[in-house]
Amino acid sequence: MIHMKIYELYEMGFSKSAIARMLTISRNTVAKYLKSTSEEFEEYLITLQTRKKKLDPYRDIILGWLKRYPDLSSAQIYDWLKEKQGIQEDDIAENTTRNYVNDLRAAYHIPKVSVQRVYEAVPDSPMGFQGQVDFGQDLVTAYDGSRKRLYFIGFVLSHSRFKYIEFLDRPFRTIDLVRCHENAFEFLGGMPEELVYDQDALLSISENAGDLLFTKEFDNYRKLRKFNIYLCRKSDPESKGKIEQVVKFVKHNFMKNREFHDIHLWNQQVIQWLERTGNYKVHHNTKKRPSEVHTVEKLHLRKVSSKFSFENSLTESITRTIQKDNVIRFESNRYSVPAGTYDMKTKNIAYLELTTDSYLNIRLQVSGPVIARHLISNSKGQLIYDPLHHKKTNSKKMLLREEIELAFSNNELISWFLDELNKKYPRHLVDQFKVLQMVIRNHPDYIEEALETVKALNMISANDFRDIAFTLHKESQTQTKQVSVESSKYQQYKASERSEDYYIRLLSGGKTS
Repeated sequence: MIHMKIYELYEMGFSKSAIARMLTISRNTVAKYLKSTSEEFEEYLITLQTRKKKLDPYRDIILGWLKRYPDLSSAQIYDWLKEKQGIQEDDIAENTTRNYVNDLRAAYHIPKVSVQRVYEAVPDSPMGFQGQVDFGQDLVTAYDGSRKRLYFIGFVLSHSRFKYIEFLDRPFRTIDLVRCHENAFEFLGGMPEELVYDQDALLSISENAGDLLFTKEFDNYRKLRKFNIYLCRKSDPESKGKIEQVVKFVKHNFMKNREFHDIHLWNQQVIQWLERTGNYKVHHNTKKRPSEVHTVEKLHLRKVSSKFSFENSLTESITRTIQKDNVIRFESNRYSVPAGTYDMKTKNIAYLELTTDSYLNIRLQVSGPVIARHLISNSKGQLIYDPLHHKKTNSKKMLLREEIELAFSNNELISWFLDELNKKYPRHLVDQFKVLQMVIRNHPDYIEEALETVKALNMISANDFRDIAFTLHKESQTQTKQVSVESSKYQQYKASERSEDYYIRLLSGGKTS
């Protein structure tokens, strides 16, 4: 029993504080147990079971939560009781819940996991002046038992601590960031003069999968909405401590041990949580409810038009260089564009547009026609292509074949020979065609006879065709040389010159003496 364990540790020389830390109970509890005997402690446990308390009707429910999730805080249990059991704050106070949970932990030996909260000592900014923005992510358990990573963006007004949270089931993109700002301004009832961001988060934040968020598009949106931006210095928690506490609050009070079904229901639940706990619970520093202070602060916020179309801020699309293999790179994936789009001389640029239905439109000019449209992939290292983009033109084999066929007059015979080469040398057909191409250039007068010869001898090889054409050419040169030698024997003789009268008399039958 815990009573005996406390006595054993105390007799071993441990202090009350040390025993409390070792057994994860309060020091006051240790002192109370040391003052009582074991019999008195047993009587105390009996009274716990017999004495009626306001939370007794929920005892089994709370005990079930603690056994399933030993790291639940009393504050989160109090929120769950309001959410799942419908209790009202006027009926049961948070302190009552805390004491009841501590008693259950002690009675059933369920140690408490304490989470130390960081408190910042920064003077509050004036009403309506500043808001802070940051990202978070965490793994949650889905209804089917699988693990799902969710991403969220948090907004908090620095003066009232009034919060807005929105989740996505994928990393944020620029268009998501703009949309969430619009939703936040509507929820907050206006826009502060200044928004504080983490400089690291905007450039290489692991909480948002390393995405670069501070793009030209978002800067255009900022200029249209006309709010100032303050980037925190590195390792400067004082400047953004309020939003960091919000991120921790969301993770440990809302997300922790909550079952995930779908992102739309999850976002509905977080809004209900904000109304019930996130913006209603008394803040540990200001000792005021954010929702009550917000009713005054929102009068100092700048009003924004609810009819503002945030797509207007995306007039300048994201740009990417078209690679030589006719793809563009976006968020660790490659997306195809039509073959031939790449220009080696100009190295042309593609303009990307992210649509609200998660498609990627690719243009060659900002306002030009869409040359490619792809569904954005949530994976990494993928090639996303449209088969129409990779429709092949005439291959090298086809171009060589067409050139060879044009050199021959007997179309039927050359088609037969080329088809036979394709059957015999499918892997080396281009090399065979190149040999034929060389023969056509070097022996153009003998290719027809060489073709008939390979047909007659059934010699299916470009090299045989080359040898035959070469032999025919060589034989022709030899014959020409022999004729030339024979005719050179009579070069010493000269034909006599005769007058026209001689030929006239010859034709009339007269004598030519």
